[in-house]
Amino acid sequence: MGVHLNMCVSGRPFGLRQMAKNGKHVVLMRDMADTMYNPARWPFVSHTRGTELFTQHVERLICPTITSDQLIGGKTFAFSEATAGKKRLQIVLLGDSTTEASIPKKFAPDEPQFEDMLRVKLATEGDLPPCDVYNEGVSGEFIRRLLDTRYDKAVKTKAQADFIFIRHGLNDAAKVKDFKTAFPKDFRELLARLRQDHPKAMLIPMTAIPYALDNLHEDLNALIQQIAAEEKLTLFDIAPRYLAELKKNTDGLNYRRFSLSKIPGNLRPLATPYVVHEGTEPKVVVLDNCLDGLFGHLPGWAGDRHPNLAGYNVIVDDTAKWLAPVIRGAR
Repeated sequence: MGVHLNMCVSGRPFGLRQMAKNGKHVVLMRDMADTMYNPARWPFVSHTRGTELFTQHVERLICPTITSDQLIGGKTFAFSEATAGKKRLQIVLLGDSTTEASIPKKFAPDEPQFEDMLRVKLATEGDLPPCDVYNEGVSGEFIRRLLDTRYDKAVKTKAQADFIFIRHGLNDAAKVKDFKTAFPKDFRELLARLRQDHPKAMLIPMTAIPYALDNLHEDLNALIQQIAAEEKLTLFDIAPRYLAELKKNTDGLNYRRFSLSKIPGNLRPLATPYVVHEGTEPKVVVLDNCLDGLFGHLPGWAGDRHPNLAGYNVIVDDTAKWLAPVIRGAR
């Protein structure tokens, strides 16, 4: 225990790393430690969050952690809210798999993810207040399911948001009966609940990203634009920028997720290091084009159009460019 966790506690010759390396059964008492961190530096989080991140690093790579109550009883120690520093803008992202980014999180867990890069991109503007970004997207989710199952836990209980981005519609179109009637109704119900639970937040409907040059979701996006106009909300149209990047590199913004059974038997040894067991059958999953030279000739090889890290960084860049002047105007 002690200070600073990211310096002496971990790094001195008698610190966590060296003792763990020498086979000692060492643990960190995580509520009795603090870090030396400047929120104006990478990764641009609050001081409290910076300590949490380094604690996670310790748990992942050095040793287990405990809290003081496990040793002496009572309650765990917690710093006051003042420790976190200045009040930070709260940004919430709602949506489906194209918001959640589950595959990049799973296969590149040490890379900055969608919400991290958006926070950092806003910080690079230099004149904006610090921001926290919460990604509440869930794969397969549509608005009705969000409202009926997760809303109270995932959205209602969040700290009061300043900006809430809403990017739903793809799953609604596929899973909701009488979509053209039900989707606007569900969307408006979501907006009503957000207005009640986050009254200070700017609600920002977003268009869906185009999956491919021949799949632009024009009907869906027209409906989203109509809802935004009727609700007197400012629409963030992400589709044109994403489409422009797709035209530069048709398959450069999506990962490859391909059934192993579709790869010829003689080529499967080449795929072995990339096989994961998802659902009912094994799949080959990579985040980029590294296997295109081997399997790019197979029909449907690049057919999964979910964004990879490059795709999410396009969304990050356009979102930050859209949001930065809005934040300035609200100050």
